[in-house]
Amino acid sequence: MESSLHPFLILGLGVAIVIGMIIGLRLNAFVALITAALTVSLLAPGAVADKVARVATAFGNTAGGIAIVIAMAAIIGDCLMKSGAADRIVKAFLKVLGEKRSPIALAASGFVLAIPVFFDTVFYLLVPLARSLYRSTKKNYLLYILAISAGGAVTHTLVPPTPGPLLMAQQLGVDLGIMIGIGCLIGLPASIAALTFAAFLNRRAPLEMRALPGEDPTETSEVASARPLPGLLVSLLPILLPVVLIGLSTALETRANAERAAQVRVPDLKDFDGLYAAAKTATEGPMAVVKSYLPKEGAPPEEVAAAVNAALAHRTAFATGANLSRANLAMVERENRLVLEKALPDTILARHVWETPKRKASDLGQLYGNANFALLLSAVIAVLLYVRQCRPGKKEFAEVIETSLMSGGLIILITSAGGAFGAMLAAAKIGPAIEAIFPSSAGGGGGFVLLFLGFGIAALLKFAQGSTTVAVITASGMIAAMADVMQLGFHPVYLATAIGGGGLVGAWMNDSGFWIVAKMSGLTELEALKSWTPMLVVIGVTTLVMSVILSIVMPLV
Repeated sequence: MESSLHPFLILGLGVAIVIGMIIGLRLNAFVALITAALTVSLLAPGAVADKVARVATAFGNTAGGIAIVIAMAAIIGDCLMKSGAADRIVKAFLKVLGEKRSPIALAASGFVLAIPVFFDTVFYLLVPLARSLYRSTKKNYLLYILAISAGGAVTHTLVPPTPGPLLMAQQLGVDLGIMIGIGCLIGLPASIAALTFAAFLNRRAPLEMRALPGEDPTETSEVASARPLPGLLVSLLPILLPVVLIGLSTALETRANAERAAQVRVPDLKDFDGLYAAAKTATEGPMAVVKSYLPKEGAPPEEVAAAVNAALAHRTAFATGANLSRANLAMVERENRLVLEKALPDTILARHVWETPKRKASDLGQLYGNANFALLLSAVIAVLLYVRQCRPGKKEFAEVIETSLMSGGLIILITSAGGAFGAMLAAAKIGPAIEAIFPSSAGGGGGFVLLFLGFGIAALLKFAQGSTTVAVITASGMIAAMADVMQLGFHPVYLATAIGGGGLVGAWMNDSGFWIVAKMSGLTELEALKSWTPMLVVIGVTTLVMSVILSIVMPLV
């Protein structure tokens, strides 16, 4: 059953439902996103009987990819806080950098801690330290407050396993190791730009610290904790372990893909006459694809092999049954070679060897580098650290874990609903509709359009409904539907970082983070609008600029 509505009309209706239900009706983002997904699905093409079921299927597929990771990250974050490990990391940065460089220490602490810990929690942790520093120095209070956000907001938006970047990576087909690496690479200059802007604001309009409700304004020193803090290495271990495991897995896979084991070598072509004979009579199927690439008969063997490899690199011509639009080129060649080998006997084309030693090492890396497994190991370490430091009773221990999972559960629901919404937009054919307006060019111009479009959509959603996480997962779902039909010319990780940058722009009084920063630091609403809001714009725009630059100089394709 084909829909009579234009895809853009369906898209507009879906976005209006999300914004209207969150802003107008003040409903939870999960309810808004799942309602929008159901509405879009009902209006999109497809069998009537499947229109509701496919929403549930997409929801489950998204949850299957991110639920365990988010749940484990929630446990890790709470245990780092309660065990004193997070406090140890902050103190280590301050000790290394000194009081004069304390803004850098605060930004670095926020940058590291916001990888496994939600931004709100990171700010709760660090703002007392910022206030304590002001008591010692009697200056730079605004700089201290903004420095926390300069680091924490970046990794919260760009680096998994926090929910936003995690789902962006899944929806855009980005390996988590690459998402972590590029997210940090782009996040570093974004944090530096934000810290520079914060220093400018601090000089232009310095603020004095105000006493918070219940706080003694005459207090001059930070109250020391009676509980000893854990060591620095063990404090960092729950954060660094998944990064190392996932990164090593990505490195091994990159090395295996570089072999291009599925490419045709000259010795693989055993019968050139047979190859040309099979191509000459082909009118459809894989040999028809190869036929369009083959040079004239009698060409050198190297030229024939190169022509076949050019055909194997085509992402859509072979009927593989797999979506290869954003797959690594080595995997594209692998799927296409399997189809070609079925069409030709081994007397013409030798069967390739895929399970090389490097590929076997990569397969092993996929085991221990799986995000679910890596985060589970980290959660075990974080829990053991909490138990060792706090010696909780059984009831207290159970409550800590349960509270962590309850907070993570709501994030899982919202994130999975966002994934379902994005999948239904793909079903509504929004991708081909965008492609008709911005056709792909040989230079990848259509891909650059998506960078700016993704940034703009995320910024609009952020301004409209306040949540960065909701903004980026909704925008990435839309862009993923469009990217499926476009030749980007660069790795889709840059789409994710551009969308993440847009998700920071437009923060104002409908954003919970706005109120946390304002109320926990003692800023007025106007002061927060003049400082925190423009600083996030600096982060977002810098992220977009870096995404564009790196997509040109380091496209990763």
